Amino acid sequence: MHYTGDNLRHFALPLGGLGTGTVALAGNGALRQWQLHNVGNHEAHVPDSFFALRLSRIEPPLDEVRLLQGPPQEPSNTPLVTDDVVPAGEQRLHGVIPSIGPTKVTATYPRARVEYETDLPIQVSLDVFNPLVPSDAAASSQPVVALTFTLHNPGDIAVHGKLAGALQNTVGWDGVTPIDGTNNSLYGGNTNRIRTLHPTAPAPTAQTAPSSTVPAAHPAATTAESAAPTAITAESVGVGSWTSLVLENTTLPIDHPGSGQLVLATDSEAFAHPQWTRPDEFIAFLNGPATPASGPSAPGSTWNGGLAVPFDLQPGETRKIRFLITWHFPNRYVDFNQFGPHPQYGHSRFWLGNAYTRRTPDAVAAAESFIAQWSELDTLTSAWSKAFESSTLPGEAGARLAALAADVRSPTVFQTADGDVLGFEGVLGASTAMWSGRSGGSCPLNCTHVWNYEQTLSRLFPSLEQNMRDTEYDVMQAPEGYIPHRVRAPLYMKQLWDVVIGGPEEPALDGMLGNVLKTYREVRQGAGLEWLRSRWPNVVRLLDHIHGKWLQDGVLRGIQPSTHDIDLCGVNSFMGTLWLAALRAAEEMALLLGEDGKQYRALFETGSKAYDDLLFTGEYYRQILDPDETRDFQWGDGCLADQLIGQWWAHQLDLGYLLPEDHVRTALRNVVRHNLRTGFHDFEHPYRVFADGDDTGLLMCTWPHGGRPAIPTRYCDEVWTGSEYQVAAHCLYEGLTDEAMSILHGLWARYDGTRRNPFNPIECGDHYIRNAAGWSVLEALTGYRYNAITRTITFAPLDLARSGPDWSTPFITNTGWATATYTSGTLSIACEAGHLDLRTVHIDGTPYSIDTQVVPGEPLVISYSAGGK
Repeated sequence: MHYTGDNLRHFALPLGGLGTGTVALAGNGALRQWQLHNVGNHEAHVPDSFFALRLSRIEPPLDEVRLLQGPPQEPSNTPLVTDDVVPAGEQRLHGVIPSIGPTKVTATYPRARVEYETDLPIQVSLDVFNPLVPSDAAASSQPVVALTFTLHNPGDIAVHGKLAGALQNTVGWDGVTPIDGTNNSLYGGNTNRIRTLHPTAPAPTAQTAPSSTVPAAHPAATTAESAAPTAITAESVGVGSWTSLVLENTTLPIDHPGSGQLVLATDSEAFAHPQWTRPDEFIAFLNGPATPASGPSAPGSTWNGGLAVPFDLQPGETRKIRFLITWHFPNRYVDFNQFGPHPQYGHSRFWLGNAYTRRTPDAVAAAESFIAQWSELDTLTSAWSKAFESSTLPGEAGARLAALAADVRSPTVFQTADGDVLGFEGVLGASTAMWSGRSGGSCPLNCTHVWNYEQTLSRLFPSLEQNMRDTEYDVMQAPEGYIPHRVRAPLYMKQLWDVVIGGPEEPALDGMLGNVLKTYREVRQGAGLEWLRSRWPNVVRLLDHIHGKWLQDGVLRGIQPSTHDIDLCGVNSFMGTLWLAALRAAEEMALLLGEDGKQYRALFETGSKAYDDLLFTGEYYRQILDPDETRDFQWGDGCLADQLIGQWWAHQLDLGYLLPEDHVRTALRNVVRHNLRTGFHDFEHPYRVFADGDDTGLLMCTWPHGGRPAIPTRYCDEVWTGSEYQVAAHCLYEGLTDEAMSILHGLWARYDGTRRNPFNPIECGDHYIRNAAGWSVLEALTGYRYNAITRTITFAPLDLARSGPDWSTPFITNTGWATATYTSGTLSIACEAGHLDLRTVHIDGTPYSIDTQVVPGEPLVISYSAGGK
């Protein structure tokens, strides 16, 4: 997808592996939002970290130094976002080094290409990525940013110069305290040293490491050069190999929160300026020899370091130069306030660690391991991006749906040293400043009701999603059977049983119903029947608890804590369809285990009729309340966007219709008719503003026929991207393509880079995980289903996802990913990574028996014939 001009204002593509932290590529080519230090902080800025070019020519004479960034743009002042903020340090840098010129960006996550427009007699572009290989969590969890600059001389006169990279040593920093130049109260004792890297074989990719409460050894003690001092001089080093600067601080205790290591490396012969403090010093270095500082940095200060690669381009010649940034910060702590009765547990010294730092001992090893795999991982990641770009998905859908992977690889999600997957709801930022500040994780941890919407992690990395289910059953589930909607870390801490939780106060019922659905989803995604057998008693206890506490006359009644952060009451189809879907999932799981599922079928049939009889108005499903129930925070006769969320789940899990099919389709059509609003100029926003001005967005609830309560359901006047994706996908499942695309086009227009970041959905914080519901749109468009139990995949693309009769789409199983391309009656399945174990392929309703394994380089070809084979 192409971004130019105003579309670059909010563009910030996060680069970093799952659980490693990220740094964002801004639309002008700058690096912003440095979130490598175990804390989410969208406004974090590391000064003096940039790339620059010195270009010279003998005749006619030329000697210019340019910053490889476009000119900063003015902010848009969009409510509740900061992706357009140009850090003060970056602005000062532009005052010292002239910009090379405007930029154009082409991006399909996690890759981006920046082209610089310039008046210099050279063409410059940058390709950047972080490896993403679906179904391979270890390969996709690397703490690296890989950058390749391409220099081309289009003229008829030779040019020469230096391409340089600079990086500040931030070891010891907390990721939050502002940095002024090289000054910060947390700095001191920092050193940078030159090292020649020696690429090694990839490290083992085990998902978990042995349990430990002791941080890994200090990075300085794990490098090959740690036993002897390293001379710090400006010199030419690393001929024919990778040259690196190792940025560290060996004075810090091994358990210090900021202890770690950074590496800046290049694949070329390079001049190094290891330790300097001001950009003008680095410019002087690019223009000639420089005398570097020596010794550790003084208290309250650090060093910048830089590498400069000389080049000589003859007329028509092209040169590629690679740079690499890696990091290693092993000491993640519970330094965030957790919900519950003991807020003092926040800002603790409970050590969690990071899984990524268990795979390599330091940033040097991470760099060497990645360099050895660079070509392979580049190819695999490119294949993933290109699969979306070359698909027949309509319009910009390919690039937009590929971007969903950024949600689960943002600082919202992390993996502890013991391998446990933990996630916030989002990252604190401008949308949370009113209640919890602007840095850290929003609403910890593993919130079941918000994560009810998330589908992306379960598809990209099923084993990691399965780990979250294990945590729910092994750690979170109370003896009575209920599951609180948040987990407290470390996981050995006393959990939130019989206490006030927060958002809402009591265990969320929708979260518990989602636990059942997610359990069945994980079985279909490859968890296996033995895993299900071990979890089935937990599921039964959970359903028994729900049955005993809420079920009356076939429907759920009473106080029903929910994702709206309040208690729902009465009878409503939001909880009702989740309940019906959970019953159907329980029936299917019981049958898989050879047990009797008739009780769940009976409850389902009774409930389905009762909900439809009570709630369907002929137009949509309302909420009914008993006379003695409060009207505060309810919606009554309103039209709730998520009123059929359980049916959305049911379609994904092949559970059939929960309510009469025609009623479902009618209600869904009217959700869009009543709740999709175009233009918010005259709209009153009583709380948070996620759509304004000329935006189009789906309101959470409306009252098309009046009757709005004096105190309506809390978030009724907001627009949530996660709900929009959920409703849009459901519309696609129902064949309501016009309604679906009107929602999606409105969502994508709001996040087109002009006023919001295409890679940063906001709600209660940045990178909000509810947005990850969007993966269901991809599957609804392509009619894709996967069932690991029967080794079956299904394709039935909608007309708008085809190019005439032909179509192409990427898809994922639990063991690998592939592209499916249908042309002229022939389906070709090309495995790109891992392998596929298949028994049956359904194409537009026709089954084909396969019973084979598909591996890379050996595509499976099926010739279409009516009736299958």
